[in-house]
Amino acid sequence: MDALVAEWMSQGVRYVGVVGVDAEDIEEAITWFCIGDGTNPYDMLTSSHVYPETMDDAMALASQIDFPGDVAVVVF
Repeated sequence: MDALVAEWMSQGVRYVGVVGVDAEDIEEAITWFCIGDGTNPYDMLTSSHVYPETMDDAMALASQIDFPGDVAVVVF
């Protein structure tokens, strides 16, 4: 997970929505990785969508956020 988040940071990703089982825990892990030791935190907005929320719900929220760039779905 750390390598994936580090790659997102290097690419300038500003928003990650997590969907599914353990979404809240995964979102929290991403947030803490971005905070690091606190000396140089990375500004990334995160959200979690736990059942019964769906990928469609997450995409609807993402479409309301005004960030430049493309939207990508990562499934793992």
